[in-house]
Amino acid sequence: MTRLRDVLADSSRFATLAEIVATRGRQVDGPGQKVAALTEELADDPRFDALSITDNAGGNATIGPESIGAPLLARGQDVIIHQACKDWNRNGLQSRMWQLADTGFDNVLALSGDYPVTGYAGQAQPVFDIDSVALLQMIDDMNAGRLKENIHRKKSGPLPDTDLFAGAVVNNYKRHENEVMPQYFKLAKKIRCGARFIINQIGFDARKMDELIHYSVAHQLDVPFIANVFVLTAPTARFFNGGNIPGVYVNDELNELAQQHGKDADKGKAFFLELAAKQCAIARGVGFRGVYLGGHVSAADFGRVLDIAASYGESAWRAFAAELQYAHPSEFYYFEPGDSPGTSSDEVSDSYRASKTKRALRRSRRRLVRNYRFSRWTHEVVFTPETLGFRIGRALVKRAERSPRRKRRFHRIEQLAKVPVFECRDCGDCSLPDVAYLCPESQCAKNQRNGPCGGTRQGTCEVGEKSCIWARAYDRLKAYGEEEQMLEGPVVIKDGALQGTSAWTNTFLERDHHARTTSPGGKSDE
Repeated sequence: MTRLRDVLADSSRFATLAEIVATRGRQVDGPGQKVAALTEELADDPRFDALSITDNAGGNATIGPESIGAPLLARGQDVIIHQACKDWNRNGLQSRMWQLADTGFDNVLALSGDYPVTGYAGQAQPVFDIDSVALLQMIDDMNAGRLKENIHRKKSGPLPDTDLFAGAVVNNYKRHENEVMPQYFKLAKKIRCGARFIINQIGFDARKMDELIHYSVAHQLDVPFIANVFVLTAPTARFFNGGNIPGVYVNDELNELAQQHGKDADKGKAFFLELAAKQCAIARGVGFRGVYLGGHVSAADFGRVLDIAASYGESAWRAFAAELQYAHPSEFYYFEPGDSPGTSSDEVSDSYRASKTKRALRRSRRRLVRNYRFSRWTHEVVFTPETLGFRIGRALVKRAERSPRRKRRFHRIEQLAKVPVFECRDCGDCSLPDVAYLCPESQCAKNQRNGPCGGTRQGTCEVGEKSCIWARAYDRLKAYGEEEQMLEGPVVIKDGALQGTSAWTNTFLERDHHARTTSPGGKSDE
């Protein structure tokens, strides 16, 4: 079997992957049989280096990806298993990683996951115990043998290491600066935590495709990037245009074009296959290391996309890039445009640089809410180790800990201060300093502590109508010129044992994640 890791290690190879969307019900049933037939046909095509199988995509319960993947492994087809964090806590995820490693599924795509939209007898309650960054760190620790055999024994050796090949996703097809830049910062963190390959989200803007590669080169993000190429149909274009899939955007112009071609005799198939083939050509031209084909089409259609792409000349992609510019209105780009339409240069955009001048930052600071400025000052004076305020706080906490009554009173004072201002949920392992003094427990539907998920739509959370806290955090930090450091620290993982205890006490006594200078498994963050 040709392994995906070997294909991606060979810089002369252009990888080809395809996505299999798991269905509801058993494989022997009608929809399951169709998926099984599709996987067999794709596995018969030697051009596909790996088949990628979803995990409860769209927030719906489906058959587990291993059920679809096992027959593929048996016939020598490499498989990528999607692993979302929405349905499992950290113990369940760790158990699944061992199970995948034990059964031969070496490739894992780490995802936070779509928020559940359905469920048995009502909508399911999501888990989101950890996020995709923490999952990548867990896999990296497992691969390096950093996990202990038995944490309850004083002398316990390391567990045998695994050999999982972990990948991650980035969504750079965003409209606003405060959405795009945190995606790039989180991308870098994912790679630091062990992501060995990156697949970007579905999108239809060649300039953003090119920008992602330019950004990765400029910031030395040296892993293979694989371009997501989705084969549209008129109904899926309309569905995406309606914002029904978190993080996927089809603008009005592309949707109108899709609906026009949907009226053709072939329902637009020729147009949609050629559009996907052009994206494949653009991906190769701008420097992606492969393509990731998706869509509700047949295996023959996937193959036809590859045939059409192979028929293009080496420089044809530039003309296609000029066509494929279906962006958000007034979309933010990190780099200035390239020499040819639909491409990116290496020069940081003038508007972005202008927004970072001292004068611009002063204006931004004046617009910030007062409680943010007060929170920054309080943290610097009281909660920063080695300061006088921290030493005083530690002394007060140690004294309070000697008396249950004083301990309860101290905790009550903390709640009186934090609940009205920050909507504190009393998790005991506070991440307010990690998210510019916005609470991820109460204000983020997915409790993301290591950067934003990819599901925002023009700055709005995929759940409800509230603004993404990471976009707000970016704006706050940028006003002080600190936005580029927002995700540079160690992986943030909440300790569930601290729930309902005083976060102030845990900070002063160094019980929480702020005292950690290494990864949970012992890897230095340096």
